[in-house]
Amino acid sequence: MPAATVSEREESQAMATPERTRTAAPLLKVEGITVRFGGIVALDGVSFDVESGLVAGLIGPNGAGKTTLFNCLSRLYKANEGDILIDGRSIVGSTPHAMPGFGIGRTFQNLALFQTMTVLENVMVGCHSRTRADFLGSALRLPWIRSEESRAREDAIEMISFLGLDDVAHVTVASLPFGTRKKVELARALAGKPRLLLLDEPAGGMNHDAVEELIALIHDIRERLGITVLVLEHHMNLVMRVSDKVIALDFGRKIADGTPDEVRSDPEVIRAYLGKDA
Repeated sequence: MPAATVSEREESQAMATPERTRTAAPLLKVEGITVRFGGIVALDGVSFDVESGLVAGLIGPNGAGKTTLFNCLSRLYKANEGDILIDGRSIVGSTPHAMPGFGIGRTFQNLALFQTMTVLENVMVGCHSRTRADFLGSALRLPWIRSEESRAREDAIEMISFLGLDDVAHVTVASLPFGTRKKVELARALAGKPRLLLLDEPAGGMNHDAVEELIALIHDIRERLGITVLVLEHHMNLVMRVSDKVIALDFGRKIADGTPDEVRSDPEVIRAYLGKDA
């Protein structure tokens, strides 16, 4: 990526700090989201805000409803009740493929890459939501199609460089190790230039050194790219170190919402993780 000037870096960091963003209207507002699967209540009236420029962590024991909530945010699931707003605009009536238009990008716990395509080609797919290409224009290779493709390639190369994947840009994804493939999926999500990035268990399968690198990377995404991040993660050390605020779920209900220190010492959170007699 092009080196930023000192003043640009200072301005970017100032805009990304929690002190500046907590006073702004929330980028993400979840209001009373309830999801039922038959007689099972997966989410029960969950509400919280995520202000622009923050890193927020979403935690909870297995079965707490975290993945269901993420799937509601990306419109893979439809809530029975409640609303989800991005910058004050409701997304509950929108389709999953419309989410990039709202500025939402996502990675998945189970990698969803095109295995026979190169890293560059996979990341370019993330740029598709920002293009106007249609069947006829693409078939005829019209000049504006070629221009869009060139811009998408440039944007993809920029994200590949940001994540340190330059050496494997033209390597087929199937031949890469798991940790590198996770970076490729992250690069693809970032190539869509989201305002809100949903990270679904990004530390899964990583060793200690890789987790440390991921912590620094999430901070870079917030500070250098100006992206708000919501992290769903079981790795508590990562969540508590990287997050400005933490939302805790248990049995589909929100049980805590606050700073990492507030949440880690909350009696409901302690009981959820360690048991009622802890």
